Amino acid sequence: MATKKTTNVVAGKSSSKDVSAFIESLAKLPVSTKPSARLVFALDATLSRAATWDKASQIQAEMFSETTNLGGLAMQLSYYRGFNEFYCSVFHTNTQSLLRDMTQVQCMGGYTQIARIFKQALQTHKQQPLKGVVFIGDACEEDVDKLCNLAGQLGLYKIPVFIFHEGRSAPVERVFRDIARLSGGAYCPFDANSANQLKELLTAVAVFASGGRKALTDLSKTKGESVKLLTQQLK
Repeated sequence: MATKKTTNVVAGKSSSKDVSAFIESLAKLPVSTKPSARLVFALDATLSRAATWDKASQIQAEMFSETTNLGGLAMQLSYYRGFNEFYCSVFHTNTQSLLRDMTQVQCMGGYTQIARIFKQALQTHKQQPLKGVVFIGDACEEDVDKLCNLAGQLGLYKIPVFIFHEGRSAPVERVFRDIARLSGGAYCPFDANSANQLKELLTAVAVFASGGRKALTDLSKTKGESVKLLTQQLK
């Protein structure tokens, strides 16, 4: 099991300049009032991810925009950080409310709590059916067998887990790939410099949640190679 490296990065929030620019782009987006797909958007908000948290916040507009014509998307923000702190939001149906949630978050040091994300998703699904779980993280400090068991349960309920792995840890990659496979989802690596790739991949997941495999296949014809690889994994 991999141990997360300690960093001296100072916990940070989105700058006012970034937020203002993003809000301006949000104002131009249509709002779906009757979303047909529910998706959990889960993040590791521990200290090592402070540098890329802003990037994750700024790509939400693209996800909502791409799914509007497919019936819309309702997204639940979930994250862990600090000492046993876990947060799960209501389902957001527009970028403005989701943005408000994300820009209030500060990354804090702590251990991973991926199992809590999966358990919460299973509980939520029993009340409000989910189309998938997106997880963005860089480490795993938990019992791998328990995580794989939860991933298998998600797979039985047809809730694929889409894991976007930041970093190059081989042990963590093996765990993340197993989780994606057992749940019927997909694994994709990315780094802090590949914001456009992450935007395309997350958009692809949102399109899959809203329109299924056909919509994703259509999207892959116009997007980069990474989206095609994600589509192939789902097949």
